Amino acid sequence: MAQLDLCFEVPKPTRTILPVHELVRMVRDLVERDYPDVWVEGEISNLRSAPSGYIYFTLKDAEAQLPVVLFRSQARLLRFRPEDGLHVLVRGRVSVYEQRGQMQLVAETMEPVGAGSLQLAFEQLKEKLKAEGLFDQARKRPLPPFPRTVGIVTSPTGAVIRDFLNIVSRRHSGLNVLLCPVSVQGEFSAGEVEAALACLNGSGLVDVIVIARGGGSLEDLAAFNSERVARAIVASRLPVVSAIGHETDFTIADFAADLRAPTPSAAAELITGAQHNIAEHLARLNHRLERAARFQILQARQRLSRVPASRTESRMATLLHRLEQRLDDLGFRMENAVRQQIRKRQISVAELSGAVMRHDPRQQLANARGHFEACRARLDRTLERTIEAAHARLGTLDAQLISLSPLRVLDRGYALVLDAQGVVVRSAQQVAPGDQLTTRLSEGSFTSSVTETRDQG
Repeated sequence: MAQLDLCFEVPKPTRTILPVHELVRMVRDLVERDYPDVWVEGEISNLRSAPSGYIYFTLKDAEAQLPVVLFRSQARLLRFRPEDGLHVLVRGRVSVYEQRGQMQLVAETMEPVGAGSLQLAFEQLKEKLKAEGLFDQARKRPLPPFPRTVGIVTSPTGAVIRDFLNIVSRRHSGLNVLLCPVSVQGEFSAGEVEAALACLNGSGLVDVIVIARGGGSLEDLAAFNSERVARAIVASRLPVVSAIGHETDFTIADFAADLRAPTPSAAAELITGAQHNIAEHLARLNHRLERAARFQILQARQRLSRVPASRTESRMATLLHRLEQRLDDLGFRMENAVRQQIRKRQISVAELSGAVMRHDPRQQLANARGHFEACRARLDRTLERTIEAAHARLGTLDAQLISLSPLRVLDRGYALVLDAQGVVVRSAQQVAPGDQLTTRLSEGSFTSSVTETRDQG
């Protein structure tokens, strides 16, 4: 049996060649599909903010590190300011930055580990504004002791405004209260409080401003821990009292205000304190006066009881006569004073009437019309002289132009010879036999051809 040599061709292995960008994109799609929502804990380092509003940093622990990017829309929602060394918890999706082929975490939200984000934001803002001097006691202004009107910035439906009005009516019924209604919590609360402060400052109706709100959590008081409210309080030209929350609650508005009241009710008591103290002092003086008057009346009765009735009647009659004479004298003096005041008023009215007549708009209008007519007449005369002078100057220039016109020379029998390009021929050397020339006469022109040229010699 013949042996057959069979030759088999071994196939070569095929190679898949991928462009770099395609491989990176495949890895990115794989990573984003498997890790669309993860929480990562670590320490912030190499923090930097871009002009675009993006925030870039590295999240690291003892064994590894991961680049993180926080887009502008998410960065604006942070309630604290990220810093290097801060231990945070970041939520986002894992992706690959194709231009560098680098894995990164695209953050959606971030919160500090340990302290809450609101508390951290509170402390950071407090330190920032304190460093700027917004909390300095030197810039705090005292409250007016006797305000006529107080403006209060609070909710119109809460218990705060009712308690405030009850205390004001009880302690100082003559004090006016102007309510500027705002929402005291929520997304738009800080902007409404800022606008209310600007409105009350610009109204010219109030002497002092109170910002009031009941107690609540740190989230509920977020509007009064905002930078824009703090700066609006500092910018106020009127003294501002902060009465936010309970006695144990402290907000950024409390530090920025000219005076902090533990509660809204305490704010009402502080504002009405001077008036209330005076009222109490007057009440004490009135009580002492009544006691002294009763004592004097009692002593007078005792003295009168020891005086005979006839003598008492005589003294009473004498006293009444003196009082009547005094009354008549005061009446005469009052009549003289009234007559003098009437004469002064009549003189003042006459002077004012004369001043009004001198400033009568009809007379001023007539004077203005006369002045206008005179000015218009002078203007007309000036224009006529100017036009006449211009006519004379124009005639002179026209005569000079006519005298210098080359056409006048042509009138005397001379002619202008022009070549084909319209250039004046002044020399025989400018032309050659066969050239076409145009001769301009005083009346018309003709074309000729050069047959011969001769020099002047």
